[in-house]
Amino acid sequence: MIPIKPVAEGAAAVQRDIQHYMRPGSLQFSALPPLSLYVHLPWCIKKCPYCDFNSHEQAKDGLQEKRYIDAVIADLEAALPLIWGRNIHSIFIGGGTPSLFSPESIDRLLGDIRARLRLEADCEITMEANPGTFEKDRFKAFRGAGVTRLSIGVQSFNDTHLKALGRVHDRAQALAAVEEAAASFDTFNLDIMYALPGQTQAQLDVDLATALQFQPPHISIYHLTIEPNTYFAKFPPQIPEDDTAYAMLDRITEVTAAAGMDRYEVSAYARQGHRCFHNVNYWQFGDYLGLGAGAHSKLSFAHRVVRQVRFRDPARYMEQALAGHAVAKDDEVARADLPFEYMLNALRLRNGFGLRDFTERTGLAITAIQKGLEEAERKGLIERDFARVRPTVKGFDFLSDLQEIFLSNPD
Repeated sequence: MIPIKPVAEGAAAVQRDIQHYMRPGSLQFSALPPLSLYVHLPWCIKKCPYCDFNSHEQAKDGLQEKRYIDAVIADLEAALPLIWGRNIHSIFIGGGTPSLFSPESIDRLLGDIRARLRLEADCEITMEANPGTFEKDRFKAFRGAGVTRLSIGVQSFNDTHLKALGRVHDRAQALAAVEEAAASFDTFNLDIMYALPGQTQAQLDVDLATALQFQPPHISIYHLTIEPNTYFAKFPPQIPEDDTAYAMLDRITEVTAAAGMDRYEVSAYARQGHRCFHNVNYWQFGDYLGLGAGAHSKLSFAHRVVRQVRFRDPARYMEQALAGHAVAKDDEVARADLPFEYMLNALRLRNGFGLRDFTERTGLAITAIQKGLEEAERKGLIERDFARVRPTVKGFDFLSDLQEIFLSNPD
């Protein structure tokens, strides 16, 4: 997702009516992109030292599940005029650790959403879960509540590395959780990290072999990065050198390909028919309505693209959402910023993007990125024809350099 500066908790709520968004503007969209729904459940058992997401350790008095879901549904009702008549193609329940919520609460949440929105018949409903919240038959109960795809935050199957990452689960819990997910879901994802403190190539190979023995339909594999404002930023661990990390990534791509998985996005590997639609919609510059504490939205209207951010603090969010004022920040994306925002996402996809897609999703002519395309092609970072632009192998390996070209060439 596009980085947005954190919203100050002292910010006032932003209240707009539909006429504000529908007024004439500089863009002209012939059709709106697919719309997804994101719901943020912000609590964790413990904050991980590398995590820069809006997550909060579980309060001693519990999760306040009922009040929080009341607030999310009130938030949705206030947002309905902005998305009226549009179908929902996917739902993603993220966090935090959503699997801390009971299956009964997830069932109620999805039921209340269905009562207010029109879901596509094949709507993908993903929920994040952590092995540290695993109980026998719990994942099966989430499936019964309507979740169609589980994403499990394994990160590693090595107890030493799990401890270094501050995870609350161990190898045995991770194995049990993945086994249960494989038995309960036709489609599930494993989140794995590499370039961990002290990790060797041999240890990565063991993690990959362990993950692949369950024949997961989808794996997301991320390089451990030190993010600002995290514990690791203050006390950075010793992680592998860049050359070692590149060799690890080459090995990941090799092993997953041998297992029949396609690297369709820079960090995502999937078997045929199991790509994550929700994330693909982000990368293709689709629309998403974000509900919950700190959630981000990107919404298109006939003449503009708008980004919103909800209040970050859970208590503040609940108070404001129940009063009908959950939005803390609401900005129209400047015309000059749209090319970079689009390219920041679309270039993550191995198959790139169609030239027509750029125009349909930004409302701009392809000439808006022509200079950047020429420079990227000259540097060997993209390949293109009259219909499509794709990152080369080099462009995929040096994705930040490729994206930066379009930051410096907004016109």
